[in-house]
Amino acid sequence: MADEVENLMLEHLKRFQPTLDRIERKLGEHTGRLANLEGGQAAMMGHLAHLSAADAAQQVATDNLSTRLDRIERRLELSH
Repeated sequence: MADEVENLMLEHLKRFQPTLDRIERKLGEHTGRLANLEGGQAAMMGHLAHLSAADAAQQVATDNLSTRLDRIERRLELSH
């Protein structure tokens, strides 16, 4: 009787093994896809940081031009 119960348990465990293998394979696929998404997100954040830096540089250039224009207007007495 104990042998029959042991054999029955072994058979059930053998039937679970393919399902467990599929779950592990899917988990591996999802882990890879998540890593790709995280890499893409990091790349986008890097691009946004670059765009922000470029925007800041343009703002500085605009401010410098505005300062120069103000000086020119004062020298030519064009200011109000």
